Amino acid sequence: MQMTFQTEKEIIRAHHRALASATADTIPAALAEQTHPDWQWRGMHPWHEQRGAAAVAAAFWQPFLNAMSRVQRREDVFFAGRNQIDGFQSVWVVSMGHLMGLFDAPFLAIRPTRRIAMLRYAEFHRIEGGKIVETAFFCDLLHLMRQAGQCPLPPQTGAHLIQPGPATHDGLLHTPQPEAEGVRTLDLICRMIGAINEHQVFSGPQEELAQHWHDDMLWWGPEGIGATFTIPRYIEQHQRPFRTHLADRAFNGHIARLAEGSYGGFFGWPNLSLTPKGGYMGLPAGPRADMRVVDIYRRDGDKLAENWIFIDMLHFLNMQGLDVLARLKLI
Repeated sequence: MQMTFQTEKEIIRAHHRALASATADTIPAALAEQTHPDWQWRGMHPWHEQRGAAAVAAAFWQPFLNAMSRVQRREDVFFAGRNQIDGFQSVWVVSMGHLMGLFDAPFLAIRPTRRIAMLRYAEFHRIEGGKIVETAFFCDLLHLMRQAGQCPLPPQTGAHLIQPGPATHDGLLHTPQPEAEGVRTLDLICRMIGAINEHQVFSGPQEELAQHWHDDMLWWGPEGIGATFTIPRYIEQHQRPFRTHLADRAFNGHIARLAEGSYGGFFGWPNLSLTPKGGYMGLPAGPRADMRVVDIYRRDGDKLAENWIFIDMLHFLNMQGLDVLARLKLI
């Protein structure tokens, strides 16, 4: 069984090169170069699911390129692997970083700044038959709104930052990695997921987290929650509010979960269903809603050291009756 993934990685790198030189007019053709005609694309609210290069271009890329000048991909993490969820049958390639440009025209309801703007993104691409057949594209629209001075939510518990890549600066796995290292990373991620889902077996959050995380863990959370540093501050600034103010948590599973070297991650559609009790992100109680989530991890030795998180917050809030894009027009 092939375990180097170099062919699949080169397809995504060629895909990125085509996008880097595309304009709003040429982006449909650029997207079509490496994608299957029936390409399945999952994106954040308000784009949701699209089929084929033309639809993806019209939904996201053309509005984005019309708003952002001189776009650059500032990639921080790049890895590939076989998907544990389907019994290691499919190969996926993961890319994470920022799309940087000059914010020169409105995007959705977000005001242009004529300054540098950085859109956090994470992509999962499934490769089959030499083509991209499936993609999940997550980006942090609330983070972009904050950069534009439009803050539609109450103050968050963590920190707002333009989030850096790995502290070790080794996240771009363009070359083959030792298979055993990816196995270690995936096993650790799976054990950590099990601890979250069965957290009552531990005496408390500190003990639960210490099983799988370094004490100086970095949790690069999405806008609306924010970033935290160290286990105690992660508990204070994310975990305790999450577990206190959201009830009846149901884990719906993942679509892809993979690792290579010291990096791994997953996404779901949706991962979780929860009922807001009131107070989460400073908002009132609301109806049951879904969270579509990406998690990207860096392992250091036998524990996790860094975690980058993307949540489709606009979808989560929209299910509760809060249309964030409509609210922006009032700010």
